[in-house]
Amino acid sequence: MKIHHHPLSGHAHRAVLFASLLGLPAELVEVDLAAGAHKKPAFLALNPFGQVPVLEDGEVVIADSNAILVYLAKKAGRSDWLPEDAQGAAAVQRWLSVAAGELAYGPAAARLVTVFGAAFNAEEVIQRAHLLLGRLEQHLAKRDWLAADHPTIADVAVYSYLARAPEGNVDLRGYPGVQGFLQRIEALPGFVPFAQTAAGLMAAQA
Repeated sequence: MKIHHHPLSGHAHRAVLFASLLGLPAELVEVDLAAGAHKKPAFLALNPFGQVPVLEDGEVVIADSNAILVYLAKKAGRSDWLPEDAQGAAAVQRWLSVAAGELAYGPAAARLVTVFGAAFNAEEVIQRAHLLLGRLEQHLAKRDWLAADHPTIADVAVYSYLARAPEGNVDLRGYPGVQGFLQRIEALPGFVPFAQTAAGLMAAQA
């Protein structure tokens, strides 16, 4: 099994993290985004959208980080990580949608400004990030995990960009519930950290 990734991509980190949490051996193939390797024909043959991560499992090729989470959970037969019942599966899907929506256009976008120089309106995306963080804080007030009474792929999907939100000048200090949630994920057996950069608030703390 191969995971085509970039160490500073939170989307790629979720795939790498989940494979490790499952104890699935995976060869990590770094894609040189700065050199445009993700836009070359060889990579586009794997993912025409030109994005990391991409999972290769024999003849099977899966693009999109959340799709990879679903594939790995199903492949491993781990219904604890991806429930089979209708309500449990829907609860997980709800947070996968948040990861692809509010998270991507809030904390992830704010980090893209400072780490990669993306042309987003920093004030706008930081405001979106705090709106999401407030909702997460409320959701986590009486629970440890997002979608169940144990960790699921929903938690993996939102972890990486939340953990590195300070790199996008999004301060987590006012969200103790979110901080506790991140710590619980980091305490899971097989956890692998997401690469940290000295950007945004992280630069100020260095």
